[in-house]
Amino acid sequence: MKAATRTRYGSPEVLSIRETERPNPAPDEILVRVKATTVNRTDCGILWGKPFIIRLFTGLMKPASPIPGTDFAGETEAVGSEVSKFKTGDRVLGFSDNGLASQAEYMTIKETQPVIHMPESLSFEEAAACSEGAHYAVNFINKVPLTEGCKVLVNGATGAIGSAAVQFLNYRGAIVTATCRTNDVKLVESLGAGRVIDYTANDFTNDHEKYDFIFDSVGKSTFGACKKILKSDGIYISSELGPGAQNPLLAVITSFRKGQKVKFPLPSNIPASLDFIVDLVQKGQFRPLIDRTFSLEQIREAYEYVAGGQKKGNVIIKPG
Repeated sequence: MKAATRTRYGSPEVLSIRETERPNPAPDEILVRVKATTVNRTDCGILWGKPFIIRLFTGLMKPASPIPGTDFAGETEAVGSEVSKFKTGDRVLGFSDNGLASQAEYMTIKETQPVIHMPESLSFEEAAACSEGAHYAVNFINKVPLTEGCKVLVNGATGAIGSAAVQFLNYRGAIVTATCRTNDVKLVESLGAGRVIDYTANDFTNDHEKYDFIFDSVGKSTFGACKKILKSDGIYISSELGPGAQNPLLAVITSFRKGQKVKFPLPSNIPASLDFIVDLVQKGQFRPLIDRTFSLEQIREAYEYVAGGQKKGNVIIKPG
């Protein structure tokens, strides 16, 4: 089979497409023919090995897996003798933020790992786009006491996390204000934002509104800059550690005092996220945003595009 491979951490230049042996499923595994996967921010972190803490899970000095990739959608080609939930021909999707070696034509995954049946209404490309960014968006909304009518600002509403967060918040009855570039205002409105701030023309931290929650899905603001537009008991969440990696520390410090708080959205319970996401897909309340599609042979270009920070939603890789 063809697979993207690398032997060290680094820029997309370390990647190459090689013929490797197709994996055989263990008794508790399924063999998946990968129809679509994504290149996402988690993949970029694993490729570069940055921040360094990520290497505790992916290999300290070099990648534990030569094949990158954290999510997938595809068809079950074979099942191990102990597998009971899946059969040959099933359409499946899955995600693991520690890596699944999914940027390849075939992969194996344990039945007990985060893998579920695809909704019939989704294409393989859409199904692959329902995982990484949407999972992190779920872990934003789960960290705060959302109530119907609460006011939420989403910074970076066209990314994979932000575009999912806007839709999830709209489903939960929040009043959503979102930021984006001029050309994307109509797109963000279509996702469910009641009000859109063009960040190229206006600094959202000088907004006249006060918010219950601020979700920085691109990690380009700070708690300090956002305090003036948070309500007195408002909560700030960022997808990044922040300058100087202060956000986890601020989350601890502010947890011991009254007033405004920082929450750090440590992602957890991927199966629960996938169940939530698929349920909303089936209810017609969520559709992942897709930007571009690349072939496996274009894997370097795909990583470079994502690392450039200007993508809208998800970037798809089609291995076959």
